[in-house]
Amino acid sequence: MKMDVAQVEDLFTRADGSFVFARWGRPICPVVFGVDDATLAVVKAAIDTTCQLAGHDMGEMDAELGSNLMMFFFTDWAELLEVPGMDRLVPDLAPLVGRLQKVGANQYRFFRFDDKGAIKACFVFLCMDKHLSDVPAQTLALSQIVQSILLWSDSAFQDQSPLMVAGEVAVLRPDVAGLIRAAYDPVLPVAARDASHALRLAARIEVTQ
Repeated sequence: MKMDVAQVEDLFTRADGSFVFARWGRPICPVVFGVDDATLAVVKAAIDTTCQLAGHDMGEMDAELGSNLMMFFFTDWAELLEVPGMDRLVPDLAPLVGRLQKVGANQYRFFRFDDKGAIKACFVFLCMDKHLSDVPAQTLALSQIVQSILLWSDSAFQDQSPLMVAGEVAVLRPDVAGLIRAAYDPVLPVAARDASHALRLAARIEVTQ
């Protein structure tokens, strides 16, 4: 099972109709806040597995940012306003928190990019409401890392999860895995804003199968 060009294009076409693709341009150096050691190990394993799939490096320390994939687990959006320096990491933090509270959101991802358009940092915020708390840690971790390894559309995976159940364990769907692997092929650019890039991605899926 693999994606055709139209399916690939949809995953990077935003609600406003613009096509925006970006992958990480540097090793991913994660840090996780708000979890116990057991959950931390699960999250780090999910990051490592996804990086291996993409053929991308996972590091300990980013020379510019220190940690460039920051994941925050908490129980109330208001907690973000109390974190020292958070308003410097995320622009317009207070209005953002207000909007997320108003719509009852339980997750939010914010990306930063380098001068080539590649991802240089990602901040993942998970408000552990009843829904997220009921999700197994391995499933939640893998889902979040998959959604952070590329700049997907703001509507990607709304109708279908990037994961599937194999036995009793959640794993990455083969078609999504193939697309991630293709997206990190060194012959492709780290970022693109023309929908024709979907053609190149679909072609690389064929090559990397």
